[in-house]
Amino acid sequence: MTSPVRVIVVGAGCRGEIYSHYASIHPERVEVVGVADPRKFARTKLQQQHKIEDENIFEDWHNMVEREKFADAVLICTPDRLHKEPAMAFAKKGYHVLLEKPMATTAEDCSAIVEACTLSGVMLSVGHVLRYDPLIHKIKVNLIDAGVIGDVIHIQHLEPVGFYHFAHSFVRGSWRNEAESSFALLAKSCHDIDLIHHWAGARRCVKVSSFGSLSHFTKINKPTGAADRCLDCSVERDCPYSARKIYVDRVKQGHTGWPVSVICPNSFPDIESVTEALRNGPYGRCVYDCDNDVCSNQVVNMEFEGGVTAAFSMVAFTEEICQRKTTISGSKGELSYNGHEIRVFDFLTETATKHVAHINAPKHFGMSGHGGADYHLMDAFISAVANNDPSLIRSGPGETLQSHLLVFEAERSRLEGRVVYPGDTSHS
Repeated sequence: MTSPVRVIVVGAGCRGEIYSHYASIHPERVEVVGVADPRKFARTKLQQQHKIEDENIFEDWHNMVEREKFADAVLICTPDRLHKEPAMAFAKKGYHVLLEKPMATTAEDCSAIVEACTLSGVMLSVGHVLRYDPLIHKIKVNLIDAGVIGDVIHIQHLEPVGFYHFAHSFVRGSWRNEAESSFALLAKSCHDIDLIHHWAGARRCVKVSSFGSLSHFTKINKPTGAADRCLDCSVERDCPYSARKIYVDRVKQGHTGWPVSVICPNSFPDIESVTEALRNGPYGRCVYDCDNDVCSNQVVNMEFEGGVTAAFSMVAFTEEICQRKTTISGSKGELSYNGHEIRVFDFLTETATKHVAHINAPKHFGMSGHGGADYHLMDAFISAVANNDPSLIRSGPGETLQSHLLVFEAERSRLEGRVVYPGDTSHS
């Protein structure tokens, strides 16, 4: 395919805007030719950025998919619970699909999406962007697969969500309530379970257990004298989760990107619009007085075929924001990763070697919290479509479905309070 890959965007929010920005950097490789979003500000912003024709702007994606196919691929960046229907509809229409993670909010829906893409003969790339992080990719290809640490024996992996990130997204924000979005392990950490599954060589998980709960962000912990909203609160200055600190103070410092941009979906974030959003919208609420119910801390223990074990922890109350920390114990050495560099200790020589990787991505993509991984995900997807080569997609349908199913099994373990044996009905 010598001409640019033509893509349409369904969901013009933060993720849709970040992914489609690839076209602004590489107009010779990809062209954004359509957008669907119910919010006029969001779709107009994307239209102006990519000079999309008026006839290809839609409030409702249903009207878009009814049209004769006019692009090669679709970027689906709708809310979690609204993934299945457009993914299946566009796949059946012949569009290659880049689907934001999680794939869907039930195991059945995830399987249905994979089946629809397979039957339609289209490529499916799931937004597990960490697979495309150059350092994380190096862990798998250059160190584990190359035998540098020998056989993988045990994996320890931590996701520090970050104290204000959790308050923003999972207490006040779109992922706060399971009935409206999904459970936290799926929404936030399907990335991480996928990585563990990947590092374990995509072996089948034979046992999983999980524990977790919502801690601290409950009505019982509301400080004496606290108001329902931060702007009206007399004790706000002593609260680390103050909306005034998280949003207003950032705007005053000139920061108008995430998380501030999220709370003003219909306008540019300035002092006036942010103040109005905090006075009347969900992000101005006291963190101890919201309708949140998702876990703030959770652990998952896994045993894979061959005896490989893994332990995953997700916790809200951290200084670092999503800077994963990993230790992989092998038969020949120990690998540690702190989000910035890799260190390998060799048991034979008793020496340590540090490994780095170049991001090689424009600065804009680093603002998403995933380093340059968003850029590399888009680069791989566009290359796969342009060359009709699904092998370029690192998080394709088969293995991604397996890691998603593992997430659902882990949550089942937490809810049922028992060890779950994935795929083994004799233990049900």
